[in-house]
Amino acid sequence: MNWKLLSSTYLSDHIYFKARRDVCERPDGHIVDPYFVVEMPPSACAMAITEDNQVVLVRQYRHAIGETILEIPGGFIDAGEDIQKAIARELMEETGYEFATYDCVGKIAANPGLLNNYTYLFLATGGRKVASQQLDHNEDLTIELMPVEDYRKMLLNNEIVQSLHMACVYYAFNKWDAEYRK
Repeated sequence: MNWKLLSSTYLSDHIYFKARRDVCERPDGHIVDPYFVVEMPPSACAMAITEDNQVVLVRQYRHAIGETILEIPGGFIDAGEDIQKAIARELMEETGYEFATYDCVGKIAANPGLLNNYTYLFLATGGRKVASQQLDHNEDLTIELMPVEDYRKMLLNNEIVQSLHMACVYYAFNKWDAEYRK
C-alpha cells in the first residue's frame, strides 16, 4: 500500500524546516504530482507540574494565527538528542524549572498529510524553579502558573488552542490521574 517515490525536489532548506515537492506512484499505477512535504525535526512538549501542583505554562505571541496564546512548554529535539533529555532541556530553557520525573505519555504526528515529524508528549512532575529563562533569540515567553484542576477545566472547555498541546494534556491527565493525583 506504500507509494513509490519517483522524484523529490527541495523548494526550501531552512534551519526549522525543509519543503519539498515529490512525484509518487501509487500501487494502482496512478501518478501523484505534485505532493508537497514539509520536513521538520521531531519535537517534544510537556504538561509540567510543580511540587505544589501548579501547571507551568508559557504565554506567547504566535504570528501565524496573530494571537497571544497560553501553551505548555516544548520545542524541537536536536539531532541525536535523547527525547527525555530534550524535554528537560526545553523546560529548563523556557521556564527555569527542573522536574523530578519526565514520563513519556505519547507520540503523535500533527499533520501526517503534510508534515513528516512526530511530537513526543510528556508529563513532567515535581517541578521547582532553579534558574532563570534562557530563551532563544526569537522567543518572548511569559511564565504563568495555574492550579492543575483549573487547567483541566481549560481542557474540558476547549480553551487550549494549540492542538498538539491539547493531545499532550489529555494523555498527561490520564497518567496524572492514574499515578500522581493526590
